[in-house]
Amino acid sequence: MQTVDEIAAEILAREGGYVNDPDDPGGATNHGVTVHTMRRLGLDLTGDGTIDAADVRRLSVAQAKQIFIDEYFHKPNLAALPAPLQASVFDMNVNAGANAIKILQRLLNQMRIPVQVDGVLGPQTIRAAEQAMDAAPDHFVDAYGIARRNYYYALADARAASRKYARRRNGGKGGWITRAEAFIARKYHLSAAQHSERTSAWG
Repeated sequence: MQTVDEIAAEILAREGGYVNDPDDPGGATNHGVTVHTMRRLGLDLTGDGTIDAADVRRLSVAQAKQIFIDEYFHKPNLAALPAPLQASVFDMNVNAGANAIKILQRLLNQMRIPVQVDGVLGPQTIRAAEQAMDAAPDHFVDAYGIARRNYYYALADARAASRKYARRRNGGKGGWITRAEAFIARKYHLSAAQHSERTSAWG
């Protein structure tokens, strides 16, 4: 089983370096850490009293990794989840915040294990996740990954500017989709034709 440090290192590799894409609501981002997160944490790395893109550029890999571990793994108590599920939820929490837990909660409800969909990993959701893992030990992690993939497609359905993250210019799978499928068994990956059909309505 991977350690938290190892999972965080893999997330960093997926996130890449500094970007400031006007189509990304997250704004200026470096190593997966947004300017909004840095403001929330009070990380004024330039010491000028303002936290902006210049501070984001100064963020080191080591600082980003520690933020991931502290804010997106330990703070939301992901260690309480079944171990096989932790890496995927951790990765999604870095990428989409509380939606990572909401996706899990919706999935549990679909499995007829009722929980409140509030984005909080409390005792009820932890017990439900354990129950789901016991009921479907060979499928639950894949089911969560597929739910992630569906979430990304739905975001792109609703927001045209986000479609470039789900579909490349050549029509292939975008970063969002390949990210979700990194946590899904190969047999459940969409084929190129299936992906093309899923995104055909986007024009």
